Amino acid sequence: MTRHKFIVRPRHAAVSALCAVCFSLSIWAQQNLEDTSRTTARRSAASGFAEEEFRRGVQSYYRGAYNESIGEFEKALSYLPGENLILDWLGKAYYRSGIEGSAIQQWQFASNAGYGGVLLENRIEIISDRRLTAEDYSFSQRYTEAGSFPRMNGDVLVYSQPVSALPNDDGTIWVLAYGTNELLRYDVNGTVIRRIRGPLNGFDRPMDIIRLNDGMLLVSETSGDRLSLLDAEGSFVKNIGSKGRGEGQFVGPQYLATDSFGNIYVTDFGNARVVVFDSEGTPLLHFGERNGLFPGFKSPTGIAVHEDRVFVADSISGAIFEFDRSGNYRGLLVAEKTFVRPESMKAWGGSLLVTDRNRVVAVDVSTGSTYETATVGRAMAGITSAVPDKNGNVIVTDFKANEIYVMAKMTELVGGFFVEIERVIADAFPSVVLEVRVENRHRQQVVGLRQENFFVTEAKRPVADCVLSGAANNNDVADLVLLIDRNSDTKPLSAAIESAVHEIALSMNGKGRVSVISAGAVPVTEFTGSPEALSDFSVQALKSPYADSPALDLGVRLAANELINGEKKRGVIFITAGTVGQRAFTSYGLSDVSAYLNNNSISFSTVVLDQRQPAQEISYITQNTNGSAYYVYRPEGLGTVVSDIIALPSGLYQLRYTSALSTEYGRKYLPVEVETYLLNRSGRDETGYFAPLQ
Repeated sequence: MTRHKFIVRPRHAAVSALCAVCFSLSIWAQQNLEDTSRTTARRSAASGFAEEEFRRGVQSYYRGAYNESIGEFEKALSYLPGENLILDWLGKAYYRSGIEGSAIQQWQFASNAGYGGVLLENRIEIISDRRLTAEDYSFSQRYTEAGSFPRMNGDVLVYSQPVSALPNDDGTIWVLAYGTNELLRYDVNGTVIRRIRGPLNGFDRPMDIIRLNDGMLLVSETSGDRLSLLDAEGSFVKNIGSKGRGEGQFVGPQYLATDSFGNIYVTDFGNARVVVFDSEGTPLLHFGERNGLFPGFKSPTGIAVHEDRVFVADSISGAIFEFDRSGNYRGLLVAEKTFVRPESMKAWGGSLLVTDRNRVVAVDVSTGSTYETATVGRAMAGITSAVPDKNGNVIVTDFKANEIYVMAKMTELVGGFFVEIERVIADAFPSVVLEVRVENRHRQQVVGLRQENFFVTEAKRPVADCVLSGAANNNDVADLVLLIDRNSDTKPLSAAIESAVHEIALSMNGKGRVSVISAGAVPVTEFTGSPEALSDFSVQALKSPYADSPALDLGVRLAANELINGEKKRGVIFITAGTVGQRAFTSYGLSDVSAYLNNNSISFSTVVLDQRQPAQEISYITQNTNGSAYYVYRPEGLGTVVSDIIALPSGLYQLRYTSALSTEYGRKYLPVEVETYLLNRSGRDETGYFAPLQ
């Protein structure tokens, strides 16, 4: 924390400063604390005390000391009961502490008094909806057009006949243009930031693009009868396959997929089959001929792999067939004539996204049931791909209409973004730094935004020199807390715990900070420092004793406290036998614990020490905080646990600007507002801060 120097002034200067401070308190109270129920004399005294507590509360909030700020805001309210600005901030502090019910209550008090307008009402609605809604929005939600990427830039052609798209983790999108033989990289605003023409002789009617397990890109060229392997940035590496009917050959390769082993599947339109290569591009096999119960492909198009089940669409029969990885037929997922002319098919959670002329259909891989997710109104539409991007949209390429659409959920399009100014850093005032988080209504992070997507104002006037100085999604370092279960069930599992700690710490590659907390009846912080120091970690060194019913709620909150002021990418990893006792969540409920993690962007992952299913309470927190569950001795090891946490999308952005406001010796509350725009959606937040005392 920055320490400010206080200068000793001569007596007359000190008196002048005191008068200025008193005047500042009076002005601040008049402008911000409007308690008309008090007499003027009592009002001045009460507002002065309230202002001091309020200022401390705001500063504690921006330090991440939310419990402390709650106490200070409540003291401020004791001097000025019902003060709307203080109620608003008390609600913010409760929200960041995970106590969302109390937060909504405080905001509702202020809203009922006429404070905050539509902005506060929208905040209450979104957070209330998040608390009550736990359904999966991917399958049953309807998508509609939120915007499109222009085909022309003035008189200049940008692309022709877009045929396939592939999202990137940073929010950008690769789009293949069949007509112009190019691979284009777009930012979230629909601006082309890179053009790639493939090998030396160029792409020859590129059709589909996928990302391989090692991050490389693979493009099918339907007229070139080959596949082009590109690196992660799109630079050409080599060709795979050739024209013909032999193994590893095709005539008109179209759609691509890959399985968990890295094998590559290609629909061979001309030979009416699927060709399979290994991860290095070596031919393995082909399948699709008439065999037993399988009638044989007539016109194979889209292909997708889900949990190593291979699904292939046939554009003539309108069916989806299922195979194993060796090409053995397993049956129909979707009956014939379900689709008119299916094209691409992409795995999407527990479903497949299938394009069928002018519509996008989600197919449940468990039941084969279908749901029309989106439609394009044009009669001449010919949708060839639909892929979910990192911001919760679906990117749709319309080959016939020459359009690239961004489809969004109806609820998201109407409701807009949830924008929150999480922190204001004004230690170097008038230089001010804002940390702004942008999410959709269902907490999905919005990544890839650029400076033109933000508009910052102070007291409704545009600020000077505003620049986007950073985006947390680009960070490659995470801070972690290893929360070690001290349930009695873990006594015989010390070797497994030590193995997990050593492997996770090693995979951090010396980057970031790690803490070890033992979750017993009373949680204890055992270690904080460099991950390299855990190379000799031993369970016997833990101070917290075993317990029949550890206080898991207190352990998780202590772990989160360790991370509040840490790296912007951070996570708790719970190492456990998977059981919980009756007193595991007595102080805080599951929803409060999950909210505390979510509202501070902390993921919760689980490393299970045996192969039984963890308790429902543990699974609930893991599933509702973007975490994952891992078995300690899984074949691939725990080396990816840290990289999985780093790969989680983050919608946190840092904006820097120069303030033009007068601080009145650091006593004046300075308002700031941020608006975020992306295509046809927007969101807004407003808050305030105090400059350093002078």
